[in-house]
Amino acid sequence: MQTWLDTHLHLLYPERLHYDWAAGIPALNRAFHLEEYLALAQALQISATLHMEVDVRAEEIEKETQLIKELAGQSGQIIGAISACRPETADEEAFAAFCERAHANPLVRGFRRILHTQPDDLSTSETFRKHVRALTRNGHVFELCVLTRQLPQAIALVSACPNTLFVLNHCGGPDIAGSGLHPWKAHLARLAKYPNVNCKISGLIAYGDAKRWPEGDMHAIADDLRPYFDAAIEAFGWHRVVWGSDFPVCNLTRGLTAWRQVTDLLVLGASKSEVAALAELNARRIYRLKAQY
Repeated sequence: MQTWLDTHLHLLYPERLHYDWAAGIPALNRAFHLEEYLALAQALQISATLHMEVDVRAEEIEKETQLIKELAGQSGQIIGAISACRPETADEEAFAAFCERAHANPLVRGFRRILHTQPDDLSTSETFRKHVRALTRNGHVFELCVLTRQLPQAIALVSACPNTLFVLNHCGGPDIAGSGLHPWKAHLARLAKYPNVNCKISGLIAYGDAKRWPEGDMHAIADDLRPYFDAAIEAFGWHRVVWGSDFPVCNLTRGLTAWRQVTDLLVLGASKSEVAALAELNARRIYRLKAQY
């Protein structure tokens, strides 16, 4: 049976860290501990997980990484972490020290600066680009978290950092609820022309309109998401895509169990090797993970 490596798990521990953004999203404004995720994941053939930073306050970035290190010590499920970062910072000495500490932590496999909540031009400065290159000089990935309208800025960042390995989160944030296939599809194809960019098949179920999906009908969800899934595969191919749960954000519509079931429907017709590439093999290569875990 095919096992899956989840490259996009969020855990929220509000008793230890601040998640200011969650205050405006009641469904996410609570604790989401590892135990809740594991209770679902273990029944869904999810055998390993990378934790994705959850946009804590800037002064808590390294505290979040320490928390995930503690959780990884408690459960072999967590095999890596994507750390938050602030490449826009003008304090060169502080940023260099942050890089040194992060690079010395074997749990950290990459970095992310959420851009979809920031001004569209944040990533266009030379400071930002220089710092992305510094963060990734040792092979760490940089995760692109943008909206469709920001894909041109993402393309410009990728072009300026040819030696950096990028992973586009959530297929670039298509407006699935609004049937927004265009211009997203064209932007995605442009971005995919850069060989240093990979695409994360995640978040799609959260971007849909749940009112269009009859309760319990996974085929209806798959049909709704298929044009976006197919466009991502067409643009990047089966060897430049990874899978992520986006838990607990996926709960905004149907949740982790439904997303895994829908994923199985979306890959029907793919070969065994193609499914294995999406499910775990690509992630092991891109994030430099051990072949066995």
